[in-house]
Amino acid sequence: MEDAFGADVDYAMLQKIYGASNEPEHRYSPATCIGCEMKTVSGNPDPKHVSTSFVERQNLTMRMSMRRFTRLTNGFSKKLENHRCMVALFYGYYNWCRVHQTLRVTPAMEAGLSDHVWSVEELVVELDRCAAEERLAA
Repeated sequence: MEDAFGADVDYAMLQKIYGASNEPEHRYSPATCIGCEMKTVSGNPDPKHVSTSFVERQNLTMRMSMRRFTRLTNGFSKKLENHRCMVALFYGYYNWCRVHQTLRVTPAMEAGLSDHVWSVEELVVELDRCAAEERLAA
């Protein structure tokens, strides 16, 4: 966390505690959440904003949008490099090209990083430019 954002960040972790369910045993039933424990990692995070909801929603969106995360499909990534490229392409599209219903703009526009909705062509050109820069740096 510190490498990405520096030392001046409020960061906490919410750990869910699971226990056995009181219901009759079901093969695919999830365990029951019997409590949560919040741990401050750095800074002074507001306990009202410590939640797993955002990351769980992001994981669901990613799983449902990219079949490469679903093992028994023909889109499953067998090579790490292919997987990395697909994740980068998905998040580029998600943040720069896709207009979100609740925002009515792209997340990049909402954050002030862009003044327009990018086309997929613009995204691919930028990805190629970044990849070329990485190759030169290596």
